Amino acid sequence: MKYKDYYNDTYISDFAQKIVSVMPEFDETNFCDAVIGRLEDKELFARLDFIVDAMQKSMSDDYAKNIEAFYAMLGPELTKPEGMFNLGWWLWPIGRYVERNGNTNWMVSLTFIKELTKRFTGEFAIRPLLQEHPKEVMDELIQWTLDENVHVRRLASEGVRTRLPWAKKIYVALDEFERYTAILTNLKDDPQKFVQKSVGNNLNDLYKDDPQKADFLISQWEKMGQSKAQAWIIKHGRRNQK
Repeated sequence: MKYKDYYNDTYISDFAQKIVSVMPEFDETNFCDAVIGRLEDKELFARLDFIVDAMQKSMSDDYAKNIEAFYAMLGPELTKPEGMFNLGWWLWPIGRYVERNGNTNWMVSLTFIKELTKRFTGEFAIRPLLQEHPKEVMDELIQWTLDENVHVRRLASEGVRTRLPWAKKIYVALDEFERYTAILTNLKDDPQKFVQKSVGNNLNDLYKDDPQKADFLISQWEKMGQSKAQAWIIKHGRRNQK
């Protein structure tokens, strides 16, 4: 099944009921009438945006109030690193809502994204916050690298990638290189392959945009000693280098 096909009419009915359960004033009828039967001709992100458009017309304009309600929708945290790409798809419209509106109250959004990423990825939702508030958000991500939750640690890396797939390029890694270095350095010995892959992909992106910075970062790591995780990350990051 293609990713887009997950977001079908049955999904919309179930999703609407989930929202109503935490937001009684949500206009379920208006939402369903606006979306059901109108998704078939749309690709993935067009479907997500169509759903979010209908969501916003069916609920309060109070962003912080809506986010508070969405906390109650999240459900239990994932127990395995790869779970977000197996079990969390139903939450993507919530993440898309935050991605589109998060700078309305970026601190509320950042706190919510930390919880969202424990169930489904927050890597898209966090990028507009990084663009508008790079220093403050990256300072928070530095703290996230020390979190006990593997998904939070991964997001600290994945969110700052310059070339995240399916997302617009952002260059906070270059503009705030000292903070970026702190994020990746804190994760260079992470025991989880899920995090290691993200850090390696980060380096691979960096090599495409500023290879001198990538080499400098790795040279700083090598002065600190070697680890199996670090060696794998560096190899993964340099996989396209001749």
